[in-house]
Amino acid sequence: MSELKPALEAVLMVVDEPATVEHLAQVLEQPRRAVADALRELADEYTVQGRGFELRLVAGGWRFYSRPEHAAAVERFVLDGRQARLTQAALETLAVVAYRQPVSRSRVSAVRGVNCDGVMRTLLQRGLVEEAGTEPETGAILYRTTNYFLERLGLRGLDELPELAPFLPEADAVEAESQEAVPSFDPDEPDRMDADDTKTEL
Repeated sequence: MSELKPALEAVLMVVDEPATVEHLAQVLEQPRRAVADALRELADEYTVQGRGFELRLVAGGWRFYSRPEHAAAVERFVLDGRQARLTQAALETLAVVAYRQPVSRSRVSAVRGVNCDGVMRTLLQRGLVEEAGTEPETGAILYRTTNYFLERLGLRGLDELPELAPFLPEADAVEAESQEAVPSFDPDEPDRMDADDTKTEL
């Protein structure tokens, strides 16, 4: 149990949707009962310790959430962030969504080579991406760009996005060098993104 709890915490830090006990037990190769007990104990420990987050059972799975009593602080942070320019990581993630949509978070993470959960939450909060159903094979949530995305870039439709064929390898496999072609833009400027000005930081 002493090793199970830290392992559960590590896994739950990177999930993009509630994780079921069955899935966690399978991934960690532990008995279902042991995993269920450890999850409940962790949830109780966080409450007793007065942590700013909680482990909650939602929609049949477990996931970390900020506590409701700290909603005001979270809201201030989010609203302040809306006034800031997008980071390079956010620009790259947005470009992957734009050119591969609808796409899951795991697929975006695979293309970029890093976990993109936090960046995706930022893009959702900015109104630049939105949910677009689920993937039939895995049930993962799919994402697409919004009309606000098109508005900020001054585009009438996705068909006006810059052509990336001259810059990207044709293979659909994940290639680190393909990130050099990721277009960038400032959501506070209505101009179109320019793929030639792109720079990657991985």
